Amino acid sequence: MSAIETSAANDLAAPVDHSVAAGENELLQLVSFVVGDEEFAVPILSVQEINRMMQITRVPQSPPFVEGVINLRGKIIPVINLRERFGMEKLDDSEDMRIIVVEVNDRVIGFTVDRVNEVLRISADIVDPAPQMVLSGGVDGDYVQGVGKLDDRLLILLSLERLFSDEEMAEVDAATVQAA
Repeated sequence: MSAIETSAANDLAAPVDHSVAAGENELLQLVSFVVGDEEFAVPILSVQEINRMMQITRVPQSPPFVEGVINLRGKIIPVINLRERFGMEKLDDSEDMRIIVVEVNDRVIGFTVDRVNEVLRISADIVDPAPQMVLSGGVDGDYVQGVGKLDDRLLILLSLERLFSDEEMAEVDAATVQAA
């Protein structure tokens, strides 16, 4: 397990107040990861676990962004390819790729990322609202909750709830049922 995974695992396991107020500054706890040339983050409370790539079973007639399903401790979980979802070129699996398992709208799903970076605690003050444009790399601004301005980089905060329409989530549910 890499230092980042160990740090992420330790932070995921530790009982921590995830909305800590430091004076007037609210701290956001995020898991950051890379897809393409962009760095993204999701709230740590949404993340159930981070796994190395494993065997993903393709489900016939599923939407293109659904990579397939995994069996995680007896539970069938759909896996979304974020590169495909964002309209980026699909890459072969690499040693750095991970599956991040999250809960979205009472559903457990996994999504593949190129690399997990770290668990961050940042001040809400450094996060600007989502831009009203399409970001580089094909990421639609509708999915973006905000952009964090760190010293040497920008961090795109994804809104997991807006990443997939109700119709797309119904397709994901159908693929999961078909695989079960």
